[in-house]
Parts: sequence; structure tokens; C-alpha cells
Amino acid sequence: MSNTIITTNFNFPGQESVYKGKVREVYRLKNDLLVMIATDRLSAFDVVMPKGIPYKGQILNQIATKMMAATADIVPNWLVATPDPNVAIGHNCVPFKVEMVIRGYLSGHAAREYKGGKRQLCGVAMPNGMKENDKFPTPIITPATKAEKGDHDEDISREALLERNIVVKEDYEVLEKYTRALFQRGTKIADQRGLILVDTKYEFGKKKDGTIVLIDEIHTPDSSRYFYKEGYQERQGRSEPQKQLSKEFVRQWLIKNGFQGLAGQTVPEMSDEYITTVSDRYIELYENIAGEKFHKADISNIQERIEANVLRFLENL
Repeated sequence: MSNTIITTNFNFPGQESVYKGKVREVYRLKNDLLVMIATDRLSAFDVVMPKGIPYKGQILNQIATKMMAATADIVPNWLVATPDPNVAIGHNCVPFKVEMVIRGYLSGHAAREYKGGKRQLCGVAMPNGMKENDKFPTPIITPATKAEKGDHDEDISREALLERNIVVKEDYEVLEKYTRALFQRGTKIADQRGLILVDTKYEFGKKKDGTIVLIDEIHTPDSSRYFYKEGYQERQGRSEPQKQLSKEFVRQWLIKNGFQGLAGQTVPEMSDEYITTVSDRYIELYENIAGEKFHKADISNIQERIEANVLRFLENL
């Protein structure tokens, strides 16, 4: 599993700073551009796993950039170019310190909270009498504060966001409008591919001119949960688990092996065989979500490939 990209240490022309997130590494350049590199790191329960997943970075980057192109007519985004399978280059923005989570179905975190007796999530009411994976009457927005590296994101209500001045009211109204528009478009795209977009998150930033734009990833298996549309109603009628496309399968494997990111818990060992199955699942996710065959990039030396492609792009600016 050596042919994965776990971390980078580039020095691009005009480079001013580097930010390393859970999965992506972002290089800020003097010309007000960002070079965002999607690594093969795998994060679950806000913890980065010790080993990388082959092709994961390429998959996430290519889904995100394709989905940005498919939504650019309704929401502006930060993207300028994709000179490498693992790289997106775009405008430097000041990110909002909130993740805009939107849920169309009672699944994942929402379902776990619901089973615990809660009927409100982030100040939004969840109807009584629902069972896991039921559809909400209307999609609900359940924001989360952006955590510092290594910390957990935290649920927060719209009211608390405004009271704490994390986002000002006029900006938050734009974030909500964009979140609903993107989810509606994502739902339509998923439906055309035999999928249900269950829930997802969006991140936004503000350009120098004050324009609010979509940043980071969109509709990827790391940021979203998908169900297969075929058989959904039948499985719900029999109270069976839904067949889904997301990294929830990794979370469930971790839970089964005694890990949920809680204090004192140790990340279970992932064998090379298991990592191969995770990589295969991500390729399956790509082909279903993107609606096309996945073409593996050359991973004989990912670092050299990325550096050469980025430098070539910057030289031609």
C-alpha cells in the first residue's frame, strides 16, 4: 500500500502558507490562488486513519470538480482548474466557520440522535413516529461548527450561529438558500443515476470582492450519503437496512471493531486486504455517483506527478 499519498511537502512558486486538513492539503500562493491536494487519507469520526486508501484522493477530487461544474449555473464556486487528478486550483477565499449539513432522510448521526430520544437536531424539529432511513417531509438543515484539527465538529442551531456571530444574518440566509439549491440539484443528479441523495454537507467562503462561493468538496462519498433508489421502499417496508453508497461502511466496520472516536479508544488495525476492499468500494462509489467508468491515474510516483502538473499549470498562467 505504498502507492498512496498520505502527506505532501511541496514548495510551489509564490507559495505563502500551507494548511493541512483531515484529508486535503491547501497551498496558498501570492497570486491569490489556492492549490488544494486531495490525499488518500481516510477520516472517520473526525479521526484520520493510519493508512491511506489507494485512489481515494483522485476519486474525491474528480467527483467534487465534476459536481461543481454541474452546479455552477446555480451557485458560484471557487474552482479555476484541475491540472492533476488529485488537484483542484481555485480562488483564495475566507471560509465560513460552519458546515452546512442538509438531511433529506433520518439516517446516520440524525438517526443515532433520534434513537437516543431526541426530537430536535440543531434546533430543528424531527417528527415523531419516524424510523431509521425514513424521508423527512422537507429536508432539514443542521449546521455544524468547523472543528480545529483533531477536534470533533459540533452541532449548532441557526440561532446560536447568529448569536455567537459565527455568521452574520445576511450571509447565513445566502448559505441556506445555496444549500437548498445545491441539495435539490444533487438530488436530481442522483435520481438520474438510480441513487437517492440522503444527506450531505457544503462549505462556503467569501472572495475578496465579497462574493459568497462554494468551496471544498461537493456530493462526494466522504461528504454525502447515498442510497440505491431501486428497492428503497421495499427495504423500508420490511425495516431492513438500506443499500447505500457512502463511507458509512467504514464507520460501521470501526464501530464493530470497538471504535467511535471516543476518548481512550484505539483505531483498529486495517489489514492490506481490508484496505483493498475499501479502495474497491470507493471506485464503485465513483462509478455510480459520476455515472462513468473510473480511470486509475498513474500512481507509480504520485508526488512527482502532482508537482509536475501543478508547475506546468502555474507556468502557463
